[in-house]
Amino acid sequence: MMENVHLAPETDEDDLYSGYNDYNPTYDTEELENDTAFQQAVKTSHGRRPPSKTSLASSMGRPMTGAIQDGVTRPMTAVRAAGFTKAALRGSAFDPLGQSRGPAPPLEARNEDSPEEKIRQLEKKVNELVEESCIANSCGDLKLALEKAKDAGRKERVLVRQREQVASPENINLDLTYSVLFNLASQYSANEMYPEALNTYQVIVKNKMFSNAGRLKVNMGNIYLKQRNYSKAIKFYRMALDQIPSVHKEMRIKIMQNIGVTFIQTGQYSDAINSFEHIMRMAPNLKAGFNLILSYFAVGDREKMKKAFQKLIAVPLETDEDGKYISPNDDPHTNLVIEAIKNDHLRQMERERKAMAEKYIMTAAKLIAPVIETSFAVGYDWCVEVVKASQYVELANDLEINKAIMYLRQKDFNQAVETLKMFEKKDSSVKSAAATNLSFLYYLENEFSQASSYADLAVNSDRYNPSALTNKGNTVFANGDYEKAAEFYKEALRNDSSCTEALYNIGLTYKKLNRLDEALDCFLKLHAILRNSAQVLYQIANIYELMEDPSQAMEWLMQLISVVPTDSRALSKLGGLYDSEGDKSQAFQYYYESYRYFPSNIEVIEWLGAYYIDTQFCEKAIQYFERASLIQPTQVKWQLMVASCFRRSGNYQKALDTYKDIHRKFPENVECLRFLVRLCTDIGLKEVQEYATKLKRLEKMKEIREQRTKSGRDSSGGPRGRRDGSAGSDGGQNCGAGSRGERLSAQLRALPRTEEPYDSSSNKELDASYVDPLGPQIERPRTAARKRVDEDDFADEELGDDLLPE
Repeated sequence: MMENVHLAPETDEDDLYSGYNDYNPTYDTEELENDTAFQQAVKTSHGRRPPSKTSLASSMGRPMTGAIQDGVTRPMTAVRAAGFTKAALRGSAFDPLGQSRGPAPPLEARNEDSPEEKIRQLEKKVNELVEESCIANSCGDLKLALEKAKDAGRKERVLVRQREQVASPENINLDLTYSVLFNLASQYSANEMYPEALNTYQVIVKNKMFSNAGRLKVNMGNIYLKQRNYSKAIKFYRMALDQIPSVHKEMRIKIMQNIGVTFIQTGQYSDAINSFEHIMRMAPNLKAGFNLILSYFAVGDREKMKKAFQKLIAVPLETDEDGKYISPNDDPHTNLVIEAIKNDHLRQMERERKAMAEKYIMTAAKLIAPVIETSFAVGYDWCVEVVKASQYVELANDLEINKAIMYLRQKDFNQAVETLKMFEKKDSSVKSAAATNLSFLYYLENEFSQASSYADLAVNSDRYNPSALTNKGNTVFANGDYEKAAEFYKEALRNDSSCTEALYNIGLTYKKLNRLDEALDCFLKLHAILRNSAQVLYQIANIYELMEDPSQAMEWLMQLISVVPTDSRALSKLGGLYDSEGDKSQAFQYYYESYRYFPSNIEVIEWLGAYYIDTQFCEKAIQYFERASLIQPTQVKWQLMVASCFRRSGNYQKALDTYKDIHRKFPENVECLRFLVRLCTDIGLKEVQEYATKLKRLEKMKEIREQRTKSGRDSSGGPRGRRDGSAGSDGGQNCGAGSRGERLSAQLRALPRTEEPYDSSSNKELDASYVDPLGPQIERPRTAARKRVDEDDFADEELGDDLLPE
């Protein structure tokens, strides 16, 4: 083994540092004066002689300039300065750049037909198409954006083929291919073409040449979430989460938030809680905190709801204080800077963030307050205390007002009033809000004096509160002082031009004052703001009707029906206008639609029955008069009309049975007895004498009664004259007992009398404008357009001027 081991000698034969002091005497400048050859070269042309074949080697072995070593000559160095020649001494100008030689030759013309130039132009066109697609998407033209994206995709494929023909595949522009495919997938998704978007994303994700393409699985998860395919959405979110490094913390938090929301959609609240708890530990934010409260609310965990609400309150808002935008001194430069940043984009973003935070906190408080304690009042008190101890202390008053609203929803008006009265000693803005709500409540209870006093309090607390001024105008309107009410509404509009309640109410006021042009102007302005408001559309149509412009009234009623197609009152109103214009077929269409949606409107029922009688279809009229008799069973005229329809259609036996049934229910009805006598006589029944005796007795009693009551009727408008017949009765006869005072409409009085043939051949014109003086009609449900039918009525929207945060 030791044979291969060589030990180092104790002393080296060669000195490692030898030769460092050796130098070539040629470079010894100190001895140049004593160098004979150098001095001779300076004085004579000795230095310009050609170099000798043998050169002196340096002590370091470096060949001298021009020396030949191993058959290779060492290059000569420059011996002349750049730009200097002896010609300058002979009078030539100094021209180091060679400008005297004239302009440079023109550049070689670019060959437009070369493959490289074609590829360059095609690549530029693809980039332009992608940019145009993005711009179209931002402008809302999704269809154009998709077309541009498809065109870019087609041209990019042509570009790839040309590159493969000219150059190697390694020269393909992968960034351009990625941007084209990504934009195409985004446009497919924006146009809700989800299968195509998923296929395009799959092409990008499966291509290993694209770096960081895995994070696009987040977009694929979003598409599956829109398709309600929650299991695949969670799968792709988790795949994307695995491919995103931990250094991208914000991106991972957003994906975790998407996973939590998807778990809520599937009802897996425990998994959602885990996701949101992780987010609130790592990077707390408002959305995650609110979703965490929702998850705990879904599982009913009271204590966890409280803790989650405290976490939500503790989320930093990361906005500047409002005091930053108040000038501390009178420095003009500082004032200009503050004025410039007071409403810039950053300040607007801060306001939006603060408004969003307040919305989340208020919604969460209203959600958990009724369930975290034994009663909602105790729950609201707990939420108020937590909010007061946080940075959102101003929200405590809003929560108190919400507490009053909750009392209202539970019909506990006294507690609501007591809660609102607590704000009378608070600062002016809160006092004004509470007083506005109190005025609203008392107005709804028709306590106009209390409503007026609280409206005054609200106005005095905040003169620029449009809701308070509107409520004050409402109380004055209720007292009939329309001019003064209009002044309050105008002041509310001066303070807030977007106060639609004040604009609506001032239109009603002008309508009451018969200033129809000004009222129409108000409602047209309101229509420009509230395009699909049924109340506004009805008011415009009604004003045109009052202005005797039925064509415009019908046009606006048609717009109203397009907004509320099931509003029976609007349909019947439109039918009435067509009837007044003489268009019976259109009138029948709208009356029939009104009857279909609300088959209890007596006016509509009577018009339809009269229409069928007028068109000689008495059998179809029977069902409408039978329904009217069900709605108003104490009104004998509907049952008489049913019997009359049977009689006119030739079904005398059914008519006789109906008259007998009417006589049993109304034994003192003279008209019924008269028809019984007539029918029994024509048919030849024995009961004719019995009915004739009853008829004579009733007529005699009625005559005596009228004589006795004649003097008493003078004070109430004179004696009631003998009424014309109705429903086939003889002319000049009364329509039943005089004490009831029934009166049939014009179209029913126009029916043929008893001396005419039973098959009604009368062509008399029907007047469908029926007005029933016989007591109250059936109450109608208040639909969107019905709310504003009665002009003396204020709809809820007119008075909804409360400053509630809802």
